Amino acid sequence: MKSTDRIAYKNNFCTALTQAADTIPQIKKEDTVTRRRQFINPNALTDTVPRTRSGTDTLFVREKTDTFSLKLSKDSLDAPVNYEAEDSAVVLIDDKKIILYGKTRTNYKDIELTAPQVEMDQETQIVTAMNRKDSAGVVVERAHFKDNTQNFQSDTIRFNFKTQKGLTRNTYTPQQEFHVISDYLKKVNDNTVFAGRTTFSTCNYDEPHFAFRTRKMKIVSNKVAVSGPVGVEFEGVPLPPPVGLPFGFFPLTKGRHGGFLPPQFTVNEDFGLGLEGIGYYFAPNDYIDITTRANIYSYGGWSATITPAYRKRYRYNGRLNFTLQTTKLNFKGDPDFSKTKTFQVNWSHAVDSRARPGTNFSASVTAGSTKYNDFIPNNPNLNFQNQLNSSITYSKTWQGKPYNLTISANHNQNNRTRLVNLNLPDVGFTVSTLYPFQKKQFAGSPKWYEKLGVAYNGNVRSQVSFYDTAFQFRQLIDTLQWGGQHNFPVTLSLPPLGPFLVAPSISYEQKWIAQTFRRSWNDNTKKLDTAITKGFFVDQRVSTGLSFSTGLFGTFNFKKSGTAIRHIVRPSVGFSYTPSLSKNNFYETQVDTFGRKLRFSQFEGSLYGFYGEQDFGGMSFSIDNNLEMKYRSKKDSGEAAVKKIRLIDGFGVSSGYNFIADSFKLSAFSFYLRSTLFDKINITASASLNPYQTDSLGYPIDKYAWQGGRFSLGRFTTGNLSVSTRFQSKPKDPEKQAEKEKRENEFLNDPLLADEQRRLTNYIRQNPGEFVDFNIPWSVDLSLSVFFSERLKADYSGYEKDFSSNLNFSGNFNLTPKWNFGANGYYDFDTRQLQTLQFNISREMHCWQMTIGVTPVGPVTFFNISISPKASILQDLRINRTRYFYGN
Repeated sequence: MKSTDRIAYKNNFCTALTQAADTIPQIKKEDTVTRRRQFINPNALTDTVPRTRSGTDTLFVREKTDTFSLKLSKDSLDAPVNYEAEDSAVVLIDDKKIILYGKTRTNYKDIELTAPQVEMDQETQIVTAMNRKDSAGVVVERAHFKDNTQNFQSDTIRFNFKTQKGLTRNTYTPQQEFHVISDYLKKVNDNTVFAGRTTFSTCNYDEPHFAFRTRKMKIVSNKVAVSGPVGVEFEGVPLPPPVGLPFGFFPLTKGRHGGFLPPQFTVNEDFGLGLEGIGYYFAPNDYIDITTRANIYSYGGWSATITPAYRKRYRYNGRLNFTLQTTKLNFKGDPDFSKTKTFQVNWSHAVDSRARPGTNFSASVTAGSTKYNDFIPNNPNLNFQNQLNSSITYSKTWQGKPYNLTISANHNQNNRTRLVNLNLPDVGFTVSTLYPFQKKQFAGSPKWYEKLGVAYNGNVRSQVSFYDTAFQFRQLIDTLQWGGQHNFPVTLSLPPLGPFLVAPSISYEQKWIAQTFRRSWNDNTKKLDTAITKGFFVDQRVSTGLSFSTGLFGTFNFKKSGTAIRHIVRPSVGFSYTPSLSKNNFYETQVDTFGRKLRFSQFEGSLYGFYGEQDFGGMSFSIDNNLEMKYRSKKDSGEAAVKKIRLIDGFGVSSGYNFIADSFKLSAFSFYLRSTLFDKINITASASLNPYQTDSLGYPIDKYAWQGGRFSLGRFTTGNLSVSTRFQSKPKDPEKQAEKEKRENEFLNDPLLADEQRRLTNYIRQNPGEFVDFNIPWSVDLSLSVFFSERLKADYSGYEKDFSSNLNFSGNFNLTPKWNFGANGYYDFDTRQLQTLQFNISREMHCWQMTIGVTPVGPVTFFNISISPKASILQDLRINRTRYFYGN
């Protein structure tokens, strides 16, 4: 039962604890009377004392104060002890002790002690807390001690409030991810404890699956734990003496802190024995940290990486990663021995939008040797990555002004052809639409000419190309190109004309070109020669147009089922006239030994292309559609039963007709389709249809495909289809899955964690088995891509068709609640071969995880088995065995 005199007990004990005889003198009350100095005005008295010469007779009364001091005992506590007991409290006045029973709580300063039973000795100032056992002698409730630095549970706790020292028996202490259990534990000060016969593990079971055992250990809270010789045991069975460590050193520091990064031991038939990931981390200040890592192999291969990262809150953040790598496969003298030196640089930078409103700077750079990715193990995605791309961008907008400036530099590198393209700088400047005739203050409806708007879009860039195998400065000069383009659109916003929106427009465009290309037939070599002339050239165009657009809606109802289909059609028609100002830029030349001649533009190959030779005066048209369906669900009632789904998000066609052209008046038809079926299957498709007949070599002739009694609309010259889907079972624990998705979205949507996202993505690709979600019994991902096109042959002898299709697939399912099997691969329908295939088997082991990876198909085939603890503090304590097989 609860004690009704709990408050009285607390007050009595506080008085007894701080005021008992022999340790604390009795309190003496300070009797003080302050007599203030008084000034007596003689004029205010009827019977006065004779005046002095000064005319004032003043009586002074001196102040006198009685003072009594309070002298405290040296053994007394400097703060009260508050306690409570749910059952009862017994005060032993003669023994100067108090005993609390039943869910007791004792507080002294920042110390809190809870236990089933507590005994407090006022003379020694020692508190003893004990556990509670049931009738079978099993401990059912333990004593719990907590302060700012320590937190542990014990069978018995003896603690001195004055000296802050204590001794415990059978103690459990959490230290970050470690669970520490000690036969006895001695607290010597606020931060330091010594433990004897200690078992510590990251497994949270009472009988852990694995543990480290040592006879003595020193723990400095939130800093470090150091132990003597450490043994290892699994399921309570200690391993033989060779397995263990001569001492243990475990960092417990919270937050950022520097220190040694332990390596991971690996064995590889091609690289030899290795230590991977050995390094050091340090943070010179609050804004910069630097990580260094190295891999060392017995066959002589090595790699070194330095990664400085910087971040200033509300300003910017970034990371630089530079890696040097020397790869040696096998040992010298082996027929398959090879040595390769490579490097790679990664840099990312982002500016917080709040730092300088209107100004932004960002960078994402990936550059290096083309062979860098070739021998990265366990990552087929990187092995097939043939493109490296980089971009650095600065942008500026002026508040209250219509101007926008963008300056960027771009890099593209093809690892297969080893061709490198650099675009620097790339400058863009735009002026938003201005309305020169618009009044500053509106009065009534605006006039039609007040809606006349003028804008500007300009861009200038340069480009150099070179092969990384034969880099020369002269090559940069020879391949240097630069160019620019400008566009001045003039628009007029008119009110709707009935159901139609009318939009007239006119624009002037201009291209700046740095060189011309002229081809000529060489009768001696029987080939085309190309002459390049550098200079400054201009290509320009003027166009006018008038467009009409509207929307049509129709609904078809199924009366019996209550289902309805809604069809939305958005047609648009435009009329335009574009005279050709570039006829002098075209020429005709022979292209083969048969004397066939083709026309070319001398600006072919320029950075921004060229304008056409023919005048255009005609119309363009397009039709956009989407389909929606509404139905009534049988599972719900009322308004909630009405469901809407999109059958087709959009599908349409567009083309044009040139009335003033002498041939090929009808333009090619462009088709597109996008849809998400059942919220599961994503479909996108597009195609281009040429409506003309062709000759024997594939060149179009000025006859429609349906002329001459043919039943044909033409031939498709380009097209692509992409279908992707994901199917998965319902999670076993929906709440757990929702919490996981919430954390993932927060991580992925944080712009300051872009580097971490990229590194985590790469690690997941390398080790998919370590990220199996056992909460999802099964899942399947499929992605199909199909592409085809017609392109002119290099020798102009006709057209050839290019077709490619591939299937990416991945999936996993739980064989048992603890075993999971997964697979992913890439199939090329063009070659009818599997390009990559990878299997993963994962075992859930509570505090450990095991993955087995097999890649039987790919440029790098390998077998890998890895067993490691889940806790991040022991991430380098893993058993890893990998064997690689490199193909030709």
